[in-house]
Amino acid sequence: MKLTVLMDNNTYIDQYYLGEPALSIYIEDGEENILFDTGYSEAFISNAEKMQIDLGKLTYIVLSHGHNDHTRGLPFLWERYNLDGVKLVAHPSVFLSKRYMGLDVGAPFSRQDCLAHGLQIVDGHEPVQITERLTFLGEIPRVTVFESKAPVGECVDTGKGDFLLDDSALSYEGREGLFLVTGCSHSGICNIVLQALEMSEQEKINGIIGGFHLLKTDQQLTETIRFLEKHTTGMLFPCHCVSLSAKLEIMKALPVTEVGVGLQMEVR
Repeated sequence: MKLTVLMDNNTYIDQYYLGEPALSIYIEDGEENILFDTGYSEAFISNAEKMQIDLGKLTYIVLSHGHNDHTRGLPFLWERYNLDGVKLVAHPSVFLSKRYMGLDVGAPFSRQDCLAHGLQIVDGHEPVQITERLTFLGEIPRVTVFESKAPVGECVDTGKGDFLLDDSALSYEGREGLFLVTGCSHSGICNIVLQALEMSEQEKINGIIGGFHLLKTDQQLTETIRFLEKHTTGMLFPCHCVSLSAKLEIMKALPVTEVGVGLQMEVR
């Protein structure tokens, strides 16, 4: 599996791509070309073009959750490319209207909009097998006691707190072990790890790239680091919604690599 970061908060020196507080990762596995999240604007498309990645050849689009820093770029994509027949894997709650601190933070499109632009929606409430080795984990059980269970804003449709039940991730079962691709980990990065391990015969995670949603140096971070020390063996690539102070704390205990737009890696 080959990964290319099309959008992140961070960019590298002397690599002149666009960055924004958002996430998008292009994945190639066998004959499948998968776009994991679509950033906040059309900037990820510009970056892909500079990297000579043809997003017109996508076979899957996967949305980690419904927040607009992961979904707002999708309409720009269907304005630029014909997406007829492309499979869209997402939890049903991705399409709920979401508000946080008075702002609209949900996806700027409906299920009907996606269908109208030729996308084939695959229900991601349960796990979805994308390739022989790559799986969308579906709704993540909230198991750990130390990860936040508080709502993030509210669902306008229901008027109730938004517990981000749509938040999920990808798990790749390679020869060297499990490798996870996360969006924001609102469901808890440790809960995601537990779900991936539960669904496989592996005992540990060999690597993780994506947002861990760790912004403070608090007890949750301490417990998360302790958990990851126990359950991971490879490199961590925390990005997007992981603060500098959190990364520094993680680096004291675990191997961490900087992530930025243009990062490419092969996972075996």
